[in-house]
Amino acid sequence: AKKENMPKENVERAIKRAVSKDFTDYKEMNYEGYGPFGIAIFVETATDNTTRTVANVRSYFNKCGGSLGTTGSLEFLFTHKCVFHIVKPENVSLDDLELELIDFGVDELDVDDESNEVVLYGEFAQNAAIQKYLEENGYEITSSEFVRIPNDLKEVTPEQRETIEKLIEKLEEDDDVQNVFHNMKEDDSEEE
Repeated sequence: AKKENMPKENVERAIKRAVSKDFTDYKEMNYEGYGPFGIAIFVETATDNTTRTVANVRSYFNKCGGSLGTTGSLEFLFTHKCVFHIVKPENVSLDDLELELIDFGVDELDVDDESNEVVLYGEFAQNAAIQKYLEENGYEITSSEFVRIPNDLKEVTPEQRETIEKLIEKLEEDDDVQNVFHNMKEDDSEEE
């Protein structure tokens, strides 16, 4: 599965499914809601009991001053992307690679000098085409995932951030929750 660049979570989920008999009925469900101060939060889950999961997710939102919305209500606030990390090619100019990949739906290319990787962001629907191109052209994919990137970020005060982070933490601690995406602007002071 690693060679086929399947996301780590999917591999772990498949292993769990094979090991435990009660893992067979897992459904992937998305929940959308507003956290405190109007921060949009998108929650991706995998669950064998949607009633339990929705009750838990709703209670986290309610306890932290937010509210769970209807499915699709926040879809427009996020862009669904596929992300590939590839080993930085030695003999290929990144400009040429980017030009080549634009035709396959890649719209952004970053270089991570620390890990010596190139990070490609592409349209969600083009995931298979991008992966096929990379494999056929001998690029080594170290990981791939799907992300939801907020279209615009909301500024918050440090006090507001603390409240919102409590909710995000509660959601991330839930066993059924796979990913949590939000549109809160990162804390600039942490990046220095």
